[in-house]
Amino acid sequence: MSNAGLARTAYAAVTTEQRSRMRMLDLLLARQSSGALADPPPQGIELDLILEAGLRAPDHGRLRPWRFVLIRDGARAEFGECLAAAIKARDRAAPPSLLDRYRNWASRTPLLIAVGTRIRPGHPVPEIEQLLSAGAAAMNMLNAIHLLGYAGIWVTGANAYDARVNEALGFRAPSRLVGFLAVGTSAGAPDTTTATPRPERSAHIFEWNGPSPTTPAA
Repeated sequence: MSNAGLARTAYAAVTTEQRSRMRMLDLLLARQSSGALADPPPQGIELDLILEAGLRAPDHGRLRPWRFVLIRDGARAEFGECLAAAIKARDRAAPPSLLDRYRNWASRTPLLIAVGTRIRPGHPVPEIEQLLSAGAAAMNMLNAIHLLGYAGIWVTGANAYDARVNEALGFRAPSRLVGFLAVGTSAGAPDTTTATPRPERSAHIFEWNGPSPTTPAA
């Protein structure tokens, strides 16, 4: 093959790869959180890939602080009781309907992944970076869940920060949860009419050209 032919072949290959990457990026940009979940959840190789994505999160100092606890099958009902007990301990006047709502949520969610971080106090890597690494792991997994055709949502709230719930899942202070990933198959076709619109870029992206009074505040 002539040099020109080789060049055309190489260009076509690069273009094909670029187009493939753009399709993947378009798919990623379509991700949105969904709490309407049904069976089946990811399992086997697909679940392994999701967890591997979590283990590829940025990790300053190679501390590998991430801890992922899978809650599935019969353990979901037991976890629902754990949540109900934590709510009751925080508020003895909590109505039974509230306790049942959390019991039912845990039992009906196809798969729960508790995401936490093993904090190392006094380490040269600041604790905030150890915590952010776990957050990055959670986002990596949400993206992988979406790319594999499943649905999910990152859930926090008082239960995620409750010491009883943390300890029940093996997180003793200063280690802690950053939240729960509720995962499954979308219970229905995505409703594009109610999809959260993408934020206005101009409200979030700025060009920095040196210190200025107009530099955006936190």
